[in-house]
Amino acid sequence: APDQPPAPPAIASQSGGCGVAGSRMTDTRRRVKVYTLNEDRQWDDRGTGHVSSCYVERLKGMSLLVRAESDGSLLLESKINPNTAYQKQQDTLIVWSEAENYDLALSFQEKAGCDEIWEKICQVQGKDPSVDITQDLVDESEEERFDDMSSPGLELPSCELSRLEEIAELVASSLPSPLRREKLALALENEGYIKKLLEIFHVCEDLENIEGLHHLYEIIKGIFLLNRTALFEVMFSEECIMDVIGCLEYDPSLSQSRKHREFLTKTAKFKEVIPISDPELKQKIHQTYRVQYIQDMVLPTPSVFEENMLSTLHSFIFFNKVEIVGMLQEDEKFLTDLFAQLTDEATDEEKRQELVNFLKEFCAFSQTLQPQNRDAFFKTLSNMGILPALEVILGMDDAQVRSAATDIFSYLVEYNPSMVREFVMQEAQQNDDDILLINLIIEHMICDTDPELGGAVLLMGLLRTLVDPENMLATANKTEKTEFLGFFYKHCMHVLTAPLLANTTEDKPSKDDFQTAQLLALILELLTFCVEHHTYHIKNYIINKDILRRVLVLMASKHAFLALCALRFKRKIIGLKDEFYNRYIMKSFLFEPVVKAFLNNGSRYNLMNSAIIEMFEFIRVEDIKSLTAHVIENYWKALEDVDYVQTFKGLKLRFEQQRERQDNPKLDSMRSILRNHRYRRDARTLEDEEEMWFNTDEDDMEDGEAVVPPSDKTKNDEDIMDPISKFMERKKLKESEEKEVLLKTNLSGRQSPSFKLSFSSGTKSNLTSQSSTSNLPGSPGSPGSPGSPGSPGSVSKSTSQMAAITTK
Repeated sequence: APDQPPAPPAIASQSGGCGVAGSRMTDTRRRVKVYTLNEDRQWDDRGTGHVSSCYVERLKGMSLLVRAESDGSLLLESKINPNTAYQKQQDTLIVWSEAENYDLALSFQEKAGCDEIWEKICQVQGKDPSVDITQDLVDESEEERFDDMSSPGLELPSCELSRLEEIAELVASSLPSPLRREKLALALENEGYIKKLLEIFHVCEDLENIEGLHHLYEIIKGIFLLNRTALFEVMFSEECIMDVIGCLEYDPSLSQSRKHREFLTKTAKFKEVIPISDPELKQKIHQTYRVQYIQDMVLPTPSVFEENMLSTLHSFIFFNKVEIVGMLQEDEKFLTDLFAQLTDEATDEEKRQELVNFLKEFCAFSQTLQPQNRDAFFKTLSNMGILPALEVILGMDDAQVRSAATDIFSYLVEYNPSMVREFVMQEAQQNDDDILLINLIIEHMICDTDPELGGAVLLMGLLRTLVDPENMLATANKTEKTEFLGFFYKHCMHVLTAPLLANTTEDKPSKDDFQTAQLLALILELLTFCVEHHTYHIKNYIINKDILRRVLVLMASKHAFLALCALRFKRKIIGLKDEFYNRYIMKSFLFEPVVKAFLNNGSRYNLMNSAIIEMFEFIRVEDIKSLTAHVIENYWKALEDVDYVQTFKGLKLRFEQQRERQDNPKLDSMRSILRNHRYRRDARTLEDEEEMWFNTDEDDMEDGEAVVPPSDKTKNDEDIMDPISKFMERKKLKESEEKEVLLKTNLSGRQSPSFKLSFSSGTKSNLTSQSSTSNLPGSPGSPGSPGSPGSPGSVSKSTSQMAAITTK
């Protein structure tokens, strides 16, 4: 049977209506291949064309028409019968039986076209287009139902060796028609026919009758495609299943028969890690394994038209697995023995490995359970002591056992992290830190021998889930976040950071191989997550243990990804704008490793360069005063020559503005008056005042804030303006010096000369006249903010604003 039709070339559109020649059709949605089922149950391609639906007078009803795209000839004319079962498969196939032994299929190029025609069919039959089959398999017409009642059903030939070919043909011809499939299935159930067929199979094998065996293969395969649970129960019974597998060994398309039964009886060994006393459970496990084997290895891959015909087989396996999990879960003796042997030191390594693998598979099976059943499953395992058992197993030397135990632990964490947290907090009251479950997990992460650290990445993800406050519960009497984070920072954090601290005792990493760098990057990733989501716990830890200084040693690593991880950690801390962190950074001079890395990077335009500049730009834009002052006072000489971005010169400008405000505190009150337009001098001094305003810091001023006491308002203009005039003279002198420096600077590389322009006389009026509208001073997009591009070109707008201000 063919797959989807190949993607065709672009073609003309259909102008709509019936009988339009293919040459004039471009609507690819309506492009289809027509297939018919031949006597050998193979689908024959009848050609490619365009499908339409309309009323055909001759057929007295709505019909499907397909005209060939090559010459416009009629490939298909089929009346949409109200009682025909049309089936939609795989979004682009419509399959139906035109007559008893004549099946048709339309394979669409596009899903949209299939949906369109499907809606037409459903409309005629009065069905909802959301269904995949328009008629119930047993919902025949009145005439068929009458026939069905008058005759007992399908008449099966007598089960004899000489009639196998006839039986095979009957099964093959019944499969396409839903009604005939139903009748065939009922006949096979009622007459015990399958067991008789399997008896003939033994006769054929004894006589080496290959032709008969080939017919039996086709018959048994056809019975699978009937998709009936009642038939599967007979075929998969203890007495029949191996014979069914035997029949499927003789595929006519293969030159030699397969040896499936030999594999299942001799090669595949059933291991009972713990003896199973319940014979029904044991039989169910055998049956599930064999049926899974039939599905995966014996049956040929179903074709595009058969894919829905094995859905009952999938369901059979699924419900068997659910039943096995339920039966094992209820067998208390079995689970008690399992956990006792797992944790017993006397258990030998091979046996323990089998036990852990069994438990891992048991947990994997549980993923198929419904949510309420899965709750009961994990509750049972928890009551049986799965977490203490995992703790014992993780402390063992066998790497394979530990790996399987880690997988089991991941099932538990993903299912219920609170259950795991509660256990580790309780055990901390009795045990040393070294043998705590979480610390064992951290140690396995640190000691992962895989060069790519696959296991460590998985374990880091589990730790992240455990320390994530988002999935922690808060009840009336206690908060899980407070309790667990208190426990984690007291008992586990030192284990997590041990490799980091051990590797950063000097001014560069003591070990800098790739695997160590990868591990440290993982640890830093978790610490960065903690900075973002934990508040005072991580702050106390970083400041008390001097963690940031040690992390910044990794800026000297030869591995760029690790240096960037260290930088990202610091950037996350600075992003919090917390003065406790800022004081710690300044006190320990923790910008030094960053500046060193920046200078060592030279003029290379790479991620390191951009990330460091972004950090300083953040400090400038957010106007973090303490850090601005610290950077300029200690590192300005190293950074003053960087002119391809204006970040550092902008920081210097911020710093000088801060210092001037400190030198002359009266300016603050004056700036507030100017900003609120409460006091204005004549137009001649307007420019000077606005220049000063653009150079002030918006964070220090609030709209409508009256800084000047009421009594001050009565003072003379000269008294108030005298210190401002002095300030403006000093400011102009400083600006002229800065302008000289900037004009001498050679702007190259990635820098556009916009910063230089903002100080030139040609644009000054534009910059100053935009004072009170869209941009606030100090904001990143503000024309007057240091380091931002100038914005010439708004003269007319600014002139009217200036006039309005002057009038007021």
